[in-house]
Amino acid sequence: MTDIFKTYSEMEQEDIILAFKGDVTQELLSSVYSIVESRLENDHEALRKKKKFYQVVVECLQNVYHHMEQPESSASKPAIFLIARGKDNSLHIMTGNFISIAKRDSLTTQIEKMNTMTGEELRAYHLDKLSSTQLSEKGGAGLGIIEIARKSGNKLDYRFDTISEQHAFFSLSVTVN
Repeated sequence: MTDIFKTYSEMEQEDIILAFKGDVTQELLSSVYSIVESRLENDHEALRKKKKFYQVVVECLQNVYHHMEQPESSASKPAIFLIARGKDNSLHIMTGNFISIAKRDSLTTQIEKMNTMTGEELRAYHLDKLSSTQLSEKGGAGLGIIEIARKSGNKLDYRFDTISEQHAFFSLSVTVN
């Protein structure tokens, strides 16, 4: 039997606010947003920091929802996310989902570009993309990663684990100070 108290203790020690693994639906996201909002209301953090973190959570989870793919070995589109507080009182969102190998290179290029930009450059790039971008087939304008980088004010930490010839597992970790 799994030692659930051990799991609880580890999550308590790591200050995990919320953890989920499974199918991500719009209904789930609505519930998660409510939970995060209520947890942040009870915090003694500055309003601006809470607002930025909430916006980053929404963008990260929307990216998972809109871009997750179904691996060959699964009948569902599983994903994972963790929301935690750091020892330095920073807030973290970590997400993971399957994507097609075909999207890996363009996503890497996009994230690396965001990671080289200053806050001012990100704002200008966001405005430029906002005025010149068409909506994609999934209804977005490709602004999610830009918004995450802008709102977090930190570099985006990411990795890809190749699962098959068609799919990789994309992990993203974002910190808001």
